[in-house]
Amino acid sequence: MDSEIDVDNSPAYRVYKSGRIERLSGETFKPPSLTPENGVVSKDTVYSPEHNLSVRIFLPEKASATNEKLPLLVYFHGGGFVIETAFSPTYHTFLTTAVTAADCLGVSVDYRRAPEFPIPVPYEDSWDALKWVLSHASGAGPERWINEHADFGKLFLAGDSAGGNICHHHATRAKREGIDSLISGVVLIHPYFWGKTPVDEFETRDETKRRGIEARWRVASPNSEDGVDDPLFNVVGSETVDLSGLGCGRVLVVVAGDDTFARQGLGYAAKLEKSGWEGEVEVMEIKDEGHVHHLKSPDTDNASKVVNKVAEFIKKSVVTAASDFGPQGEPMIKCVKIYQKRDNSLLQPSNIAELSRNALPHGCTLT
Repeated sequence: MDSEIDVDNSPAYRVYKSGRIERLSGETFKPPSLTPENGVVSKDTVYSPEHNLSVRIFLPEKASATNEKLPLLVYFHGGGFVIETAFSPTYHTFLTTAVTAADCLGVSVDYRRAPEFPIPVPYEDSWDALKWVLSHASGAGPERWINEHADFGKLFLAGDSAGGNICHHHATRAKREGIDSLISGVVLIHPYFWGKTPVDEFETRDETKRRGIEARWRVASPNSEDGVDDPLFNVVGSETVDLSGLGCGRVLVVVAGDDTFARQGLGYAAKLEKSGWEGEVEVMEIKDEGHVHHLKSPDTDNASKVVNKVAEFIKKSVVTAASDFGPQGEPMIKCVKIYQKRDNSLLQPSNIAELSRNALPHGCTLT
Protein backbone atom coordinates (compact mmCIF):
# COMPACT_ATOMS: atom_id res chain seq x y z
CA MET A 1 0.00 0.00 0.00
CA ASP A 2 2.92 2.32 0.67
CA SER A 3 3.75 2.23 -3.03
CA GLU A 4 0.23 3.19 -4.17
CA ILE A 5 -0.02 6.87 -5.06
CA ASP A 6 -3.08 8.79 -3.89
CA VAL A 7 -2.18 12.25 -5.23
CA ASP A 8 0.57 12.74 -7.80
CA ASN A 9 1.49 16.40 -8.01
CA SER A 10 4.85 15.86 -9.69
CA PRO A 11 7.28 17.55 -9.90
CA ALA A 12 6.25 19.07 -6.56
CA TYR A 13 5.21 16.09 -4.42
CA ARG A 14 3.47 12.74 -4.24
CA VAL A 15 1.17 11.53 -1.49
CA TYR A 16 0.74 7.79 -1.03
CA LYS A 17 -2.36 5.98 0.16
CA SER A 18 -0.48 5.06 3.33
CA GLY A 19 -0.34 8.78 4.15
CA ARG A 20 3.36 9.12 3.42
CA ILE A 21 4.41 12.21 1.47
CA GLU A 22 7.36 12.41 -0.88
CA ARG A 23 8.40 16.03 -1.43
CA LEU A 24 10.20 16.31 -4.75
CA SER A 25 11.13 20.00 -4.65
CA GLY A 26 11.52 22.92 -2.28
CA GLU A 27 13.40 21.00 0.39
CA THR A 28 16.93 22.37 -0.13
CA PHE A 29 18.11 24.54 2.77
CA LYS A 30 19.92 27.74 1.84
CA PRO A 31 21.78 29.05 4.92
CA PRO A 32 21.57 32.68 5.98
CA SER A 33 24.68 34.81 5.64
CA LEU A 34 26.21 37.70 7.52
CA THR A 35 28.43 38.16 4.48
CA PRO A 36 26.46 40.47 2.18
CA GLU A 37 24.66 38.87 -0.77
CA ASN A 38 23.53 41.46 -3.27
CA GLY A 39 24.06 44.03 -0.52
CA VAL A 40 21.91 42.15 2.02
CA VAL A 41 22.79 40.24 5.21
CA SER A 42 20.48 37.63 6.70
CA LYS A 43 19.96 35.54 9.81
CA ASP A 44 17.42 33.11 11.27
CA THR A 45 15.57 33.74 14.52
CA VAL A 46 13.13 31.49 16.38
CA TYR A 47 9.67 32.98 16.80
CA SER A 48 7.94 29.88 18.19
CA PRO A 49 10.13 27.85 20.55
CA GLU A 50 7.15 25.55 21.18
CA HIS A 51 7.14 24.40 17.56
CA ASN A 52 10.77 25.22 16.72
CA LEU A 53 9.69 27.68 14.01
CA SER A 54 11.88 30.49 12.72
CA VAL A 55 11.81 33.53 10.50
CA ARG A 56 14.61 34.61 8.23
CA ILE A 57 15.44 38.31 8.49
CA PHE A 58 16.97 40.23 5.59
CA LEU A 59 18.67 43.58 6.23
CA PRO A 60 20.40 45.89 3.74
CA GLU A 61 24.05 45.79 4.75
CA LYS A 62 24.42 49.56 4.51
CA ALA A 63 21.80 49.93 7.28
CA SER A 64 23.36 47.37 9.60
CA ALA A 65 25.76 49.86 11.14
CA THR A 66 23.10 52.55 11.69
CA ASN A 67 19.73 52.92 13.37
CA GLU A 68 18.06 53.75 10.09
CA LYS A 69 14.38 52.87 10.01
CA LEU A 70 13.19 50.97 6.94
CA PRO A 71 9.84 49.80 5.58
CA LEU A 72 9.04 46.33 6.91
CA LEU A 73 8.07 43.50 4.57
CA VAL A 74 6.66 40.33 6.15
CA TYR A 75 6.62 37.53 3.56
CA PHE A 76 4.74 34.21 3.54
CA HIS A 77 6.10 31.60 1.14
CA GLY A 78 4.03 29.58 -1.32
CA GLY A 79 3.94 25.90 -2.18
CA GLY A 80 0.29 24.94 -1.83
CA PHE A 81 0.73 24.69 1.97
CA VAL A 82 2.74 21.51 1.29
CA ILE A 83 6.20 22.26 -0.17
CA GLU A 84 8.87 24.99 0.08
CA THR A 85 10.12 26.77 3.19
CA ALA A 86 11.29 30.22 4.12
CA PHE A 87 14.83 28.86 3.80
CA SER A 88 14.70 27.36 0.31
CA PRO A 89 16.94 28.89 -2.39
CA THR A 90 13.86 30.20 -4.23
CA TYR A 91 12.68 32.35 -1.34
CA HIS A 92 16.11 33.30 -0.07
CA THR A 93 16.97 34.65 -3.52
CA PHE A 94 13.64 36.41 -3.99
CA LEU A 95 13.71 38.10 -0.58
CA THR A 96 17.33 39.16 -0.99
CA THR A 97 16.50 40.73 -4.35
CA ALA A 98 13.28 42.36 -3.14
CA VAL A 99 14.91 43.81 -0.01
CA THR A 100 17.66 45.33 -2.14
CA ALA A 101 15.21 46.83 -4.62
CA ALA A 102 12.78 48.16 -2.00
CA ASP A 103 15.45 49.18 0.53
CA CYS A 104 13.42 47.55 3.27
CA LEU A 105 13.74 45.10 6.14
CA GLY A 106 12.43 41.66 5.17
CA VAL A 107 11.04 38.96 7.43
CA SER A 108 10.36 35.64 5.70
CA VAL A 109 8.06 33.36 7.73
CA ASP A 110 8.34 29.60 8.02
CA TYR A 111 5.27 27.62 9.08
CA ARG A 112 4.36 23.97 9.54
CA ARG A 113 3.04 22.33 6.39
CA ALA A 114 0.37 19.88 5.35
CA PRO A 115 -0.34 17.02 5.24
CA GLU A 116 1.49 16.42 8.54
CA PHE A 117 0.02 19.68 9.84
CA PRO A 118 -3.12 20.38 7.81
CA ILE A 119 -5.01 23.64 7.57
CA PRO A 120 -5.60 25.63 9.75
CA VAL A 121 -2.11 25.02 11.22
CA PRO A 122 -0.24 27.01 8.51
CA TYR A 123 -2.54 30.00 9.12
CA GLU A 124 -2.14 29.86 12.88
CA ASP A 125 1.64 29.51 12.72
CA SER A 126 2.01 32.43 10.33
CA TRP A 127 -0.38 34.55 12.42
CA ASP A 128 1.77 33.81 15.48
CA ALA A 129 4.78 34.95 13.45
CA LEU A 130 3.04 38.21 12.53
CA LYS A 131 2.15 38.85 16.18
CA TRP A 132 5.77 38.12 17.08
CA VAL A 133 6.92 40.72 14.56
CA LEU A 134 4.40 43.25 15.92
CA SER A 135 5.74 42.67 19.44
CA HIS A 136 8.73 44.75 18.33
CA ALA A 137 6.64 47.86 17.58
CA SER A 138 7.61 49.40 20.91
CA GLY A 139 11.29 48.80 20.18
CA ALA A 140 11.58 46.27 23.00
CA GLY A 141 11.07 42.98 21.14
CA PRO A 142 13.45 40.01 21.28
CA GLU A 143 15.14 40.62 17.91
CA ARG A 144 17.58 43.55 17.65
CA TRP A 145 17.43 44.00 13.88
CA ILE A 146 13.66 44.51 13.99
CA ASN A 147 13.83 46.80 17.03
CA GLU A 148 16.46 49.00 15.42
CA HIS A 149 15.41 49.05 11.79
CA ALA A 150 11.68 48.35 11.36
CA ASP A 151 9.45 51.32 10.58
CA PHE A 152 6.07 50.06 11.78
CA GLY A 153 4.39 52.97 10.03
CA LYS A 154 5.29 51.20 6.77
CA LEU A 155 4.39 47.55 7.34
CA PHE A 156 3.60 45.40 4.30
CA LEU A 157 2.42 41.81 4.08
CA ALA A 158 3.27 39.81 0.96
CA GLY A 159 3.17 36.25 -0.27
CA ASP A 160 2.86 34.10 -3.36
CA SER A 161 0.45 31.25 -4.10
CA ALA A 162 -0.51 29.78 -0.70
CA GLY A 163 1.36 32.68 0.88
CA GLY A 164 -0.87 35.11 -1.01
CA ASN A 165 -3.88 33.26 0.35
CA ILE A 166 -2.43 33.59 3.85
CA CYS A 167 -1.88 37.34 3.34
CA HIS A 168 -5.51 37.91 2.45
CA HIS A 169 -6.79 36.06 5.51
CA HIS A 170 -4.32 37.81 7.83
CA ALA A 171 -5.35 41.23 6.52
CA THR A 172 -8.97 40.28 7.19
CA ARG A 173 -8.13 38.96 10.65
CA ALA A 174 -6.16 42.11 11.42
CA LYS A 175 -9.33 44.12 10.81
CA ARG A 176 -11.36 41.85 13.08
CA GLU A 177 -8.79 42.08 15.86
CA GLY A 178 -8.35 45.84 15.60
CA ILE A 179 -4.75 45.96 14.40
CA ASP A 180 -5.48 46.85 10.77
CA SER A 181 -4.13 50.36 11.25
CA LEU A 182 -0.66 48.80 11.49
CA ILE A 183 -0.74 47.35 7.95
CA SER A 184 0.06 49.78 5.14
CA GLY A 185 -0.37 47.40 2.24
CA VAL A 186 -0.68 43.81 1.06
CA VAL A 187 0.93 42.13 -1.97
CA LEU A 188 -0.72 39.00 -3.36
CA ILE A 189 1.45 37.25 -5.97
CA HIS A 190 -0.48 34.63 -7.97
CA PRO A 191 -2.85 34.10 -5.01
CA TYR A 192 -4.04 30.56 -4.37
CA PHE A 193 -7.83 30.94 -4.62
CA TRP A 194 -10.28 28.51 -6.22
CA GLY A 195 -13.87 27.27 -6.27
CA LYS A 196 -16.01 24.63 -7.93
CA THR A 197 -17.75 27.21 -10.13
CA PRO A 198 -15.46 29.13 -12.54
CA VAL A 199 -15.34 32.85 -11.79
CA ASP A 200 -15.81 33.81 -15.44
CA GLU A 201 -15.90 32.41 -18.96
CA PHE A 202 -12.12 32.56 -19.27
CA GLU A 203 -11.29 30.35 -16.29
CA THR A 204 -10.33 26.82 -17.25
CA ARG A 205 -13.09 24.27 -17.74
CA ASP A 206 -10.48 21.52 -18.07
CA GLU A 207 -11.90 18.87 -15.74
CA THR A 208 -8.54 17.14 -15.34
CA LYS A 209 -6.95 20.35 -14.07
CA ARG A 210 -9.90 21.13 -11.84
CA ARG A 211 -9.85 17.65 -10.30
CA GLY A 212 -6.11 18.04 -9.73
CA ILE A 213 -6.64 21.29 -7.85
CA GLU A 214 -9.38 19.69 -5.77
CA ALA A 215 -7.06 16.80 -4.91
CA ARG A 216 -4.27 19.16 -3.86
CA TRP A 217 -6.62 21.17 -1.66
CA ARG A 218 -7.71 17.89 -0.04
CA VAL A 219 -4.05 17.21 0.80
CA ALA A 220 -3.73 20.64 2.43
CA SER A 221 -7.15 20.68 4.10
CA PRO A 222 -8.58 17.15 4.47
CA ASN A 223 -11.20 18.31 6.96
CA SER A 224 -12.82 20.94 4.73
CA GLU A 225 -16.49 20.01 4.56
CA ASP A 226 -17.03 22.11 1.43
CA GLY A 227 -13.87 21.01 -0.38
CA VAL A 228 -12.60 23.73 -2.71
CA ASP A 229 -15.67 25.83 -1.83
CA ASP A 230 -14.25 26.24 1.67
CA PRO A 231 -14.21 30.04 2.26
CA LEU A 232 -10.50 29.75 3.05
CA PHE A 233 -9.96 28.72 -0.59
CA ASN A 234 -13.02 30.06 -2.40
CA VAL A 235 -12.41 33.68 -1.50
CA VAL A 236 -13.58 35.06 -4.83
CA GLY A 237 -16.68 33.00 -5.58
CA SER A 238 -18.09 32.58 -2.08
CA GLU A 239 -20.93 34.91 -1.14
CA THR A 240 -19.99 34.49 2.50
CA VAL A 241 -16.61 36.17 1.98
CA ASP A 242 -16.87 39.94 2.45
CA LEU A 243 -13.80 41.81 1.24
CA SER A 244 -14.94 45.18 2.57
CA GLY A 245 -13.27 44.34 5.88
CA LEU A 246 -9.78 43.94 4.47
CA GLY A 247 -7.45 45.52 7.01
CA CYS A 248 -5.10 47.63 4.93
CA GLY A 249 -5.13 50.71 2.71
CA ARG A 250 -3.52 49.36 -0.46
CA VAL A 251 -3.38 46.04 -2.30
CA LEU A 252 -1.22 44.86 -5.18
CA VAL A 253 -2.37 41.73 -7.02
CA VAL A 254 0.13 40.07 -9.39
CA VAL A 255 -1.18 37.49 -11.88
CA ALA A 256 0.41 35.52 -14.72
CA GLY A 257 -1.34 35.15 -18.06
CA ASP A 258 -0.69 31.41 -18.39
CA ASP A 259 -1.44 30.59 -14.74
CA THR A 260 -4.49 28.44 -14.05
CA PHE A 261 -5.22 30.70 -11.06
CA ALA A 262 -4.93 33.99 -13.02
CA ARG A 263 -8.68 34.54 -13.38
CA GLN A 264 -9.11 34.07 -9.64
CA GLY A 265 -6.53 36.79 -8.98
CA LEU A 266 -8.24 39.17 -11.39
CA GLY A 267 -11.62 38.26 -9.91
CA TYR A 268 -10.27 39.03 -6.44
CA ALA A 269 -9.22 42.52 -7.51
CA ALA A 270 -12.59 43.15 -9.15
CA LYS A 271 -14.51 41.87 -6.11
CA LEU A 272 -12.37 44.03 -3.83
CA GLU A 273 -13.13 47.16 -5.85
CA LYS A 274 -16.87 46.48 -5.70
CA SER A 275 -16.95 45.51 -2.03
CA GLY A 276 -17.05 48.96 -0.49
CA TRP A 277 -13.52 48.59 0.82
CA GLU A 278 -11.99 52.06 1.16
CA GLY A 279 -8.60 51.43 -0.35
CA GLU A 280 -6.57 51.31 -3.54
CA VAL A 281 -6.04 48.11 -5.54
CA GLU A 282 -3.45 47.69 -8.30
CA VAL A 283 -3.13 44.76 -10.68
CA MET A 284 -0.01 43.62 -12.50
CA GLU A 285 -0.45 40.97 -15.17
CA ILE A 286 2.60 39.14 -16.52
CA LYS A 287 1.98 37.92 -20.05
CA ASP A 288 3.02 34.45 -21.23
CA GLU A 289 4.04 33.13 -17.82
CA GLY A 290 2.79 30.36 -15.57
CA HIS A 291 2.26 30.05 -11.82
CA VAL A 292 5.16 31.63 -9.84
CA HIS A 293 7.48 30.90 -12.78
CA HIS A 294 9.48 34.08 -12.15
CA LEU A 295 10.29 32.90 -8.61
CA LYS A 296 11.80 29.72 -10.00
CA SER A 297 13.69 31.66 -12.68
CA PRO A 298 14.99 34.74 -10.83
CA ASP A 299 17.24 35.95 -13.66
CA THR A 300 14.44 36.49 -16.18
CA ASP A 301 12.99 39.82 -17.29
CA ASN A 302 9.66 38.93 -15.71
CA ALA A 303 11.35 38.26 -12.38
CA SER A 304 12.90 41.74 -12.48
CA LYS A 305 9.54 43.27 -13.38
CA VAL A 306 7.82 41.66 -10.41
CA VAL A 307 10.57 42.63 -7.98
CA ASN A 308 10.57 46.19 -9.26
CA LYS A 309 6.78 46.42 -9.01
CA VAL A 310 6.80 45.16 -5.44
CA ALA A 311 9.58 47.64 -4.60
CA GLU A 312 7.62 50.46 -6.23
CA PHE A 313 4.54 49.50 -4.23
CA ILE A 314 6.49 49.59 -0.97
CA LYS A 315 8.24 52.83 -1.78
CA LYS A 316 5.13 54.63 -3.00
CA SER A 317 4.89 57.92 -1.17
CA VAL A 318 1.85 58.69 0.93
CA VAL A 319 2.96 62.30 1.17
CA THR A 320 5.96 62.68 3.42
CA ALA A 321 6.94 65.91 5.07
CA ALA A 322 8.04 67.33 8.42
CA SER A 323 5.73 66.84 11.37
CA ASP A 324 7.19 69.27 13.85
CA PHE A 325 5.30 70.06 17.00
CA GLY A 326 6.01 72.49 19.77
CA PRO A 327 7.23 71.56 23.26
CA GLN A 328 3.67 71.03 24.54
CA GLY A 329 2.60 69.01 21.53
CA GLU A 330 0.93 71.98 19.84
CA PRO A 331 1.15 71.99 16.03
CA MET A 332 3.53 74.51 14.53
CA ILE A 333 2.50 76.54 11.48
CA LYS A 334 5.40 75.13 9.45
CA CYS A 335 4.21 71.56 9.99
CA VAL A 336 2.77 69.57 7.11
CA LYS A 337 -0.73 70.54 6.01
CA ILE A 338 -1.74 67.35 4.24
CA TYR A 339 -3.44 64.37 5.81
CA GLN A 340 -3.90 60.89 4.38
CA LYS A 341 -7.33 59.21 4.45
CA ARG A 342 -7.78 55.45 4.61
CA ASP A 343 -8.84 55.45 0.95
CA ASN A 344 -5.54 57.17 0.03
CA SER A 345 -7.26 60.42 -0.98
CA LEU A 346 -5.90 63.60 0.54
CA LEU A 347 -7.50 66.04 2.92
CA GLN A 348 -6.37 69.66 3.28
CA PRO A 349 -7.33 71.02 6.69
CA SER A 350 -8.76 74.53 6.67
CA ASN A 351 -6.78 75.62 9.69
CA ILE A 352 -3.72 73.59 10.61
CA ALA A 353 -3.28 75.51 13.84
CA GLU A 354 -6.48 73.95 15.15
CA LEU A 355 -5.25 70.41 14.61
CA SER A 356 -2.90 68.26 16.66
CA ARG A 357 -1.58 64.73 16.49
CA ASN A 358 -4.52 63.48 18.52
CA ALA A 359 -7.21 65.58 16.86
CA LEU A 360 -7.13 64.54 13.24
CA PRO A 361 -10.27 64.25 11.11
CA HIS A 362 -11.96 60.87 11.47
CA GLY A 363 -10.29 58.16 9.39
CA CYS A 364 -7.13 60.15 8.70
CA THR A 365 -3.50 59.83 9.70
CA LEU A 366 -0.69 62.35 9.75
CA THR A 367 1.85 61.66 7.02
